[in-house]
Amino acid sequence: MPQPGDLIDAADYAFSFRTLEPRPDAPRALLVLLHGVGSDELQLASIGERTPGDVLVALPRGYRSISGGKLGWYRVGLSEDGLQVVEDEAEEARLKLHEFVQQLQSRFDVPPERTVVAGFSQGGMLAASLALTSPETVAAFALLCGQMPPEVEPLHTPRADLAHLRALIVHGRQDDTLPVEQAELSDERLSQLGIRHELRLHRGGHELTGVVENDAVEWLSRVLA
Repeated sequence: MPQPGDLIDAADYAFSFRTLEPRPDAPRALLVLLHGVGSDELQLASIGERTPGDVLVALPRGYRSISGGKLGWYRVGLSEDGLQVVEDEAEEARLKLHEFVQQLQSRFDVPPERTVVAGFSQGGMLAASLALTSPETVAAFALLCGQMPPEVEPLHTPRADLAHLRALIVHGRQDDTLPVEQAELSDERLSQLGIRHELRLHRGGHELTGVVENDAVEWLSRVLA
């Protein structure tokens, strides 16, 4: 069974990160898994461990301290109007993810058409941000208990440039952090953008359950093939 390797410092990369070991010498594809606020790079390791052995799985660590030392990608608050994002921090994180993915693609010789980004909660929102604003960088993205990030909507590339993308939305019907209506809105928005995608709703809250993980693994097995 693959296991997370040692933490690689951010000196040569945009993020500190781990890869699953043994790392393939000549990876066929690249999968970047982004954790949610309050967790760390190991949160989605179990998903990566169930992907084919010739896929390079990268687990970056959030670089920002949020709400008393929790790791995350950018600060965000909740209000009656929904999520209130610190937009300059979200933009910085998006640009750093773009740089990070390109660094891995160059270092391990993996093309964008074999690159997938996925994440839980804020990590999924960051993955979607990258795919929708720099679709030439990736082939697909997954939102696990996340939502389409409204702050990047003005930056979306033209619809024609998004046509190759594939996406997955998985959400809990009892999610009290990001209500299920956000997943339904994301589904509607992806349809408007002409992006092929799947929506899967389950019983459960804002959590990485076995059902959510199984959905992600099943979808990734098809996309990475």
